Amino acid sequence: MNDEIIRTENLSFAYPTDNEKNKIYALKNINLTVRKGEFVAILGRNGSGKSTLAKLLNLILIPNEGKIYIGDTLLNEDMSEEEIISLRRRIGMVFQNPDNQLVATVVEEDIAFGPENLGIAPKEIRKRVDDALKTVGMSKFAKHSPHQLSGGQKQRVAIAGILAMMPECIIFDESTAMLDPKGRHDVMETVEKLNRKNGLTVITITHNMEEAVRADRIIVIDQGEIVKEGTPKEVFSDVPKMHSIGLTVPQPAYLCYCLKSKGIDMPNGILTEEECADVICNLMKANQGKYDGNIHSTK
Repeated sequence: MNDEIIRTENLSFAYPTDNEKNKIYALKNINLTVRKGEFVAILGRNGSGKSTLAKLLNLILIPNEGKIYIGDTLLNEDMSEEEIISLRRRIGMVFQNPDNQLVATVVEEDIAFGPENLGIAPKEIRKRVDDALKTVGMSKFAKHSPHQLSGGQKQRVAIAGILAMMPECIIFDESTAMLDPKGRHDVMETVEKLNRKNGLTVITITHNMEEAVRADRIIVIDQGEIVKEGTPKEVFSDVPKMHSIGLTVPQPAYLCYCLKSKGIDMPNGILTEEECADVICNLMKANQGKYDGNIHSTK
């Protein structure tokens, strides 16, 4: 049984220009696979092509070259609009600005908007709205106006609106970029819950390294091409590579890298503050006095 929900083969995309001979490609030869239930983070600096990739995977854009499969179905130019819409329903998308996805004056009406347009029966819509609100922790705000909510709450309502349409996968395109730290934390807790507890396939497009740590797998894009791929530990252990393409790594990973560069025996793959503190404490206990002041010199 095929467990792939998205697969691309030599996917390329260039935005229209006046001169077709001098195309500027936003993406070049992208080969990737996303499996059902996976949590994938796509990293890249501004202009790397990651948002273009999100729009291609959500079928907002059609590739110039290469192939996109949604499950076993190949997207092609001969498809009718109805067929494309049917495929698009399988892949939901949450954008950077939640205000762009809020269409009603009451939270529960906003969440019901998508299912209503799909022709879902009213009784089923009611159930979907209630379930979606509960999943994102917003049940008590059902009768509120979306525009009176905080940024993080609005984004959770936007997520609920996508959930109510029951997609197989949700793409989050820089969905926490406009939020304060609390809003960002709340949204990422919701995203992780959807993946770990509900089994929903998640793709998050981000430049926030702490968010990417939560993923099963990271794909790094630079200048329209995949330049690195692996688990968070594998990707963030390669500090020189990440820095060479203008990306940072989580602070614990960078601290360990700096200590290691000073000759201190630090393990690779440290991603959280807790892990980092434990390793340093154990190292100091095991080597009392050996490193003296060197452990404080990371420059």
